[in-house]
Amino acid sequence: MLFDYFIGLMQSALTFFFDITVSMGFPNYGIAIILLTVVIKMALYPLTVKQVKSMKAMQDLSPKMKALQDKYKDNKEKLQVEMAKLYKDSGVNPLAGCLPLIVQMPFLFAIFFAIRDYEYASNPSFLWLASLAQANPSDPYYIIPALAAITTYFSSKQTTTDMSQQNKAMLILMPLFIGWITISFPAGLGVYWVVSNLVQIAQQWWLYRSPEVQKGA
Repeated sequence: MLFDYFIGLMQSALTFFFDITVSMGFPNYGIAIILLTVVIKMALYPLTVKQVKSMKAMQDLSPKMKALQDKYKDNKEKLQVEMAKLYKDSGVNPLAGCLPLIVQMPFLFAIFFAIRDYEYASNPSFLWLASLAQANPSDPYYIIPALAAITTYFSSKQTTTDMSQQNKAMLILMPLFIGWITISFPAGLGVYWVVSNLVQIAQQWWLYRSPEVQKGA
């Protein structure tokens, strides 16, 4: 199965980075996971650029969109026509920000299963984590779940352009959900999620301030 091959490829990559830590004299699977995560995020950086450009364009259009919503609040059909015209005239595709996320999903699932099913040697520890292969009590203070929730919140907040009541609720509920399910994951998956979020936050922070994004796609 193609997806199984992809998972195997991710596991081979994890072994490769672990071997690097061995050659440097400090063998550690936690560091290997961090290195793999950073490489994956850098490989997907062009998709992040497209996503941020789309989000920035939608953010710039937000005042005009709000004006149209107020003007045609009693005429949904007319509102759809005017919104479509606004997108066309501005050269903005409202679905463009979703495509990079869809493309990244196979990578996310593959690394999830790759780390979950990886054959760790001798129940490895990392920092305060008793084992990267187990969930609690590996992380008795729930530090990784808390960091997963916090970094998910800030990563999502950076790209949230429409602060409707529904989006505000999701901005709170999604990080809480991520933190909750991370409790039952092997700690190595939690490390991957936190590092991935931190890199994403840094990339988005940089891109939102870069001339390339400021001038649009």
